[in-house]
Amino acid sequence: QVQLVESGGGLVQTGGSLTLSCAASGRSFSDFSMAWFRQAPGREREFVATISPSAKTTDYADSVKGRFTISRDNTKDTAYLQMNSLKPEDTAVYYCRAGHLETLSSYWGQGTQVTVSS
Repeated sequence: QVQLVESGGGLVQTGGSLTLSCAASGRSFSDFSMAWFRQAPGREREFVATISPSAKTTDYADSVKGRFTISRDNTKDTAYLQMNSLKPEDTAVYYCRAGHLETLSSYWGQGTQVTVSS
């Protein structure tokens, strides 16, 4: 089992920045790829960004490329999502997910709200 706790959400104006954190506990953090997803009201949950266990590989949704940066610190069992140049359409609940590449098990956090005002 892996427990994930997101933090760092809040209200920000258009063009502002926020950094989300996802703190993990339980199984070895460095065995898991980490990803961020988001879900806006009335919409399906969508992929935002992912990072490999070693942090060597990252990938982003086209809608956030160049504005968001995913990172991780395996010594702190924490993943991050740095969000810059925020837009109202970035408003959503943001979730982190841990995925084990061999067992295919995955775990989700409870989410953190990000609201971008225009």
